[in-house]
Amino acid sequence: FFLQANFEVSALLGRILSAVGYQPTLATDLGGLQERITTTKKGSITSVQAIYVSADDLIDPAPVTTFAHLDATTVLSRQISELGIYPAVDPLDSTSRMLSPHILGEEHHSTARDVQKVLQNYKNLQDIIAILGMDELSEDDKLTVARARKIQRFLSQPFHVAEVFTGAPGKYVELKASITSFQGVLDGKYDDVPEQSFYMCRN
Repeated sequence: FFLQANFEVSALLGRILSAVGYQPTLATDLGGLQERITTTKKGSITSVQAIYVSADDLIDPAPVTTFAHLDATTVLSRQISELGIYPAVDPLDSTSRMLSPHILGEEHHSTARDVQKVLQNYKNLQDIIAILGMDELSEDDKLTVARARKIQRFLSQPFHVAEVFTGAPGKYVELKASITSFQGVLDGKYDDVPEQSFYMCRN
């Protein structure tokens, strides 16, 4: 809304608009706002920002400029929500500066990257699947698809706060158990387990 307001004011002032119709001072305006969120001798401000992405276009100049100032982004996906997977967080578009082996440790970091790689390969295959069907895929690609679908469902979480809406009790899973479970999926340990078994499960 801050950017939208600046866009309208810029148009009223007769400024020449830049890419996609945004004001030419987009980066400067947003930078000035974000730099006010800082730590001082009197205290600190931690911001959690809800960002509306017009038409779900993540390469629009407004979200791109905004994301550059953030330490982490959690992107909610309509496509994942349509699959009935909640929280509908997109692990490919979401980012975090903490996703580093120096912070998380090598095991956690490598597992997260391998999970993203499998999901990205599955995403790349979806057009082929939609046009030609699963039968036209190689055996390796079929295995990638099967593991990716299990990972997608394993990323679902029964929240304690959502229990009153879903009727399903919330569950807590330790980080180490989650990492081990993801490694098991990646290594093929659960290739014979049906994908629905991974939906809203503990580990």
